[in-house]
This record gives sequence, structure tokens and C-alpha cells, in this order.
Amino acid sequence: MKKQQGFTLIELMIVVAVIGVLAAIAVPQYQKYVGKSEASSALASITGLRTNIETHILDNGTFPDTSAIAPPSSALGTITYVNPVSAAGTVQFEFKSSGVSPETISKKVQLIRDSSGTWECKSDVADDIKPKGCSAI
Repeated sequence: MKKQQGFTLIELMIVVAVIGVLAAIAVPQYQKYVGKSEASSALASITGLRTNIETHILDNGTFPDTSAIAPPSSALGTITYVNPVSAAGTVQFEFKSSGVSPETISKKVQLIRDSSGTWECKSDVADDIKPKGCSAI
């Protein structure tokens, strides 16, 4: 009787192949998950400004700019006010060009307020990671 001392080369190659297949499936799904969470985080960041913007419009009659309501900073991108016209305007989150998920690089998430007070979300991120309720820009 000979005592088995370890694994054969074939057994090790099979294990490496199985791990490779699992990694090939898991990495893109993980990147998609990270992109979706970043897009949702961007929407949450700019949604929090709506109350302050509405208060500013009630008090002053105009959509604010960065001197009236300073947008918060984010490690994922920058928040700006775009096209403020009387009581209408846009709050925009633009992702950085590096340090974020490949699906969100330099993409935008916007909250657009019309003059009647209706808010609408628009984004140019891919449909499978776009936050719920957002339409294409």
C-alpha cells in the first residue's frame, strides 16, 4: 500500500480553472453593483438639497446659486447648480474622471426643477445602474 502524499497536477489545474470561471463572472457583477451604489449615492446627495432650495425660492423667488446655498462636497464628484432661471433650475452631480466605477466615470445625475415646482431626475449613466425614477438626459 502506498500512502497518498498530495494533489495531482490535474486536480490543481481543475481548481484553478473553476476559480477563474467564478472570477470572470463575479468581477463584472461587482463593478455593476458598485456603479449602482455610486449612482444612488449621487442622487441621495442632491436630493438632500431640495428642501434648502425650496426654502430659498420661497424666501427670494429665485433658484439659488453656490453663493446662496453651498453644495456639499463628495469624494465621488462635484455638485453644481446649472441654468438657474427664476424659480427653475438644475442641481447636477458630475462624477470624477477617476476613482469611481468604470460605469460612472464623468457621468451626470441631475434633479431638474421647473417653474411650477415639479422635480424630475435625469441621468446619463447606463440603464442597468440608473437610480429608480431617473430618465435619460
